[in-house]
Amino acid sequence: MIPGLIIPPKCARHGLSSLLLAVSLALARATAATPSTGTASPWNWQDARTLAMEGKGWTNTASFYDRLPGAAQPLVRPDVWNLSQDSAGMAVHFTTDATTIAARWSLRRSNLAMPHMPATGVSGVDLYVREAGHWRWLANGRPEKTNEERVLVRGLPPGTREYLLYLPLYNGVNAVSVGVPEGSTLAAVSRTRSNARPIAFYGTSIVQGGCASRPGLAYPAILGRRLDRPTLNLGFSGNALSEPEVATLFAALDPAVFVLDPLPNMSAAQVAERCEKFILCLRAAHPTTPIVLVEHLHYADDPFVESRRRRVQEANVELRKTYDRLRRAGQRKLYYVPAEKLIGTDGEATVDGTHPTDLGFMRLADALEPTLRRALRSEP
Repeated sequence: MIPGLIIPPKCARHGLSSLLLAVSLALARATAATPSTGTASPWNWQDARTLAMEGKGWTNTASFYDRLPGAAQPLVRPDVWNLSQDSAGMAVHFTTDATTIAARWSLRRSNLAMPHMPATGVSGVDLYVREAGHWRWLANGRPEKTNEERVLVRGLPPGTREYLLYLPLYNGVNAVSVGVPEGSTLAAVSRTRSNARPIAFYGTSIVQGGCASRPGLAYPAILGRRLDRPTLNLGFSGNALSEPEVATLFAALDPAVFVLDPLPNMSAAQVAERCEKFILCLRAAHPTTPIVLVEHLHYADDPFVESRRRRVQEANVELRKTYDRLRRAGQRKLYYVPAEKLIGTDGEATVDGTHPTDLGFMRLADALEPTLRRALRSEP
């Protein structure tokens, strides 16, 4: 008898199919239980901090999984600081020969989901495996409580493989551990991806990953896998206003490429006032590092809502003026991605007219990838 399975007397009258459905649901609940349930051998749990951690731009953070250094708290607006405590873009990079892999993660907030974004993206973890030189999705951890423990995958073929475990996009984590059966190997990756200079993204909720169904489907993560580079996700939902203090923080990084995608949070006047100063701050610290400017994507409804269409057009006009002015002034290694192909024109790539679905994020990655490949070829 499966624990917790109660078959009511009426079940027989509903036929065998109802019984099989009840058994299947109970089995699904049982297999989603914690790793210790029904496991004969002990588990080896390893703190993710002892493995290779991608997506951290600073080591001097107040909490290990913060995205900004502790010194930034008095410098940036409270909304930016609070969002920096989300673990968007961070990923644990490891190898193991285990045939079963589990994860434990402790969340900072009890709000696991949003009305337009599922818990798997907001608060879940996402496992990818490298196969024949390419990254493939393998499993995710579906959160139901703030302290979660899940078997992510069972029954893998024997052999040592390389994995990425992406952390939540819109929640923070206090602790993360990777679990494998006792006797299996589990080690940090020392190969070039983890040591390469990252691609640093600055922007809005779209950069942060709203509203991806899984952490690995935020567009910076997609591009990181395609280009086999670590990425830094400095997306601040609703708060990418290109302030000078944020530019100074961003300039302290040393990435292979800077990607600037803040326009959906900025008015045309703010673009005209702030974007050139932001770029010049980066350029002063990094004279030869490529900088990619991304136009404001078209809202799904802007063919019909004139105010939305005008907002996009006016912001993009100002960004183009900034780009042209800097190029005329002799700025090189400055790249530009226009809006036309960012999410397509069929209106099917967003949740709410603004935030991409997984389809929208794939289209964003498709649109940016050629420019990023060119920029990486000019990496100093």
